[in-house]
Amino acid sequence: MKHSVVIGGAGFVGSWVVDEILKDPNARVTIVDNLISSERSNISSDSRVTFIQGSAAEFSTLNKIEISIDFIYQFACYHGNQNSISSPMDDLENGMKTTVVILEWMRINHRNARLIYASAGCALATKTWDTPYPTPEIEMTSLLHDTPYAISKITGEMYCILFGNIYGLDVIRLRFQNVFGPREILGAGTWRGTSETIWRNVTPTLIWKCLNNLPIEVTTKASRDFLYVEDLVESIVQLSIKGKRTEVYNLGSGKETFIIDLARLILTQTESKSSINISEPRQWDNSGRRVANIQKSLDNKVLNNLTSLSEGIAKTINWTKKNKDLIEYNICKHDKYI
Repeated sequence: MKHSVVIGGAGFVGSWVVDEILKDPNARVTIVDNLISSERSNISSDSRVTFIQGSAAEFSTLNKIEISIDFIYQFACYHGNQNSISSPMDDLENGMKTTVVILEWMRINHRNARLIYASAGCALATKTWDTPYPTPEIEMTSLLHDTPYAISKITGEMYCILFGNIYGLDVIRLRFQNVFGPREILGAGTWRGTSETIWRNVTPTLIWKCLNNLPIEVTTKASRDFLYVEDLVESIVQLSIKGKRTEVYNLGSGKETFIIDLARLILTQTESKSSINISEPRQWDNSGRRVANIQKSLDNKVLNNLTSLSEGIAKTINWTKKNKDLIEYNICKHDKYI
């Protein structure tokens, strides 16, 4: 059986990747997750799945995996930008250090495996509030970055290239744009120092607040490239096979969507009475408008027939309604910190 290790496999994207891998009847998966930003409810109950709770930044955790490995998916990070600003040391421990430890563990114990590294489109996007140039898979970066999270992601790429070139490891890099969809649980995991522990990403935040007729705050200036999670994970698993060693691939929709337009779409689909309050952009965010160039992925026959933003939002709203109690529990468990 093909054996995949998914670091962060209880998380939003990681749990979907586990399910995608398990579509192959000859697959088995080991999940490693410390649950600081994820929940056990996302862990697959499939008998072919083994769960190890612990930090992949520690060799002692990874060394619990004693069987041979074909694929290693590195999705662990300190979620996300705002929390990394609040606690750069935690970002270092759960982001860049984790990546380096995984690479070194792979070099020593699993040299024949392939590593699939999850990077972030925000790390390479042009810092602009004007019309964005679709960012291709460039291999250079400024020294000026907005957050520790972005620094950890791009530095992780540098380590992947180094371990590929110097030690001969088989690694590929994937730059995610703004992924959304079911299983992104507001408040999942432990308190991480800011309210973004709860209001972690724009799409689930807007959906939850609109469903509950709460006021929402958006800026008219910012835009992002949104990709539905099931489209993302299909592409991840396909590229884990066909991606070229040490190369990097953008995974997005290739379409720019303004946050205000996303908010209006969600307001309409939820039939919400929420008011929209226009806010200024976040002080630290200098890449206000961005969109990815996905031609390289299209040439590799991934990201075809993408779910439309409207359809993806409808599916996510439906999941949120069905999982209202789970989400509310995870939001309320942080009340003592706010």
